[in-house]
Amino acid sequence: MKRAAGTRAAELIENGMLVGLGTGSTVFYFIERLIERVKGGLDIQVVSSSLRSEKQAREGGIPISDVNQVTSIHITVDGADEIDSEKRMIKGGGGALLREKILANTSREMVVIADETKVVDKLGKHPLPVEILPFGQEATIDKIKKLGFHGTLRKYPKDDLYMTDNGNLIYDIHFETLRDDPERDHEKLIHIPGVLETGFFFNLAGRVFIGKSNGEVDHWP
Repeated sequence: MKRAAGTRAAELIENGMLVGLGTGSTVFYFIERLIERVKGGLDIQVVSSSLRSEKQAREGGIPISDVNQVTSIHITVDGADEIDSEKRMIKGGGGALLREKILANTSREMVVIADETKVVDKLGKHPLPVEILPFGQEATIDKIKKLGFHGTLRKYPKDDLYMTDNGNLIYDIHFETLRDDPERDHEKLIHIPGVLETGFFFNLAGRVFIGKSNGEVDHWP
């Protein structure tokens, strides 16, 4: 399912494009297909939301651009942990949510690739990653809890605190119920000093490709 969605999205890429690379298991297959196309003569540049995706692309021979010199990206292709019929998403399971959101907002289009298990009626079964500064982390977490949200600091591996590529922490919120108004949840959280970004993605997805168990790919325009 993931390979089918990733391969389909790779066929959208054309010569001369600057492509934003997302992060995650489905994006892995997108990058693998891009590597094949670049070896076949496709002329593109990429910027990446994570060191992991950048390493895969670089080792595959895809030219890397300096993201700090970029003001516009033709297309970013990224995955989702959950996506509903309004194309609202929870992202950040791979820990790159802040960088992913920056690339998505810099792009003319964000193409989302996912397998059919990620499609939901309501967001909230998957934990919501929230990127927070290490400075004053307990005070930030206390404010999150006082809003009625509860979760855990992400740890990996061997009980070490997970650090993002930005040097920050991830606090994964575990919802007790599915979310009727995720936009309101985001607004509450994002105004806490120390919260850098939430894994809610709204009004960013363009085309969506959903890989299905029968090998087909659904296309949401």
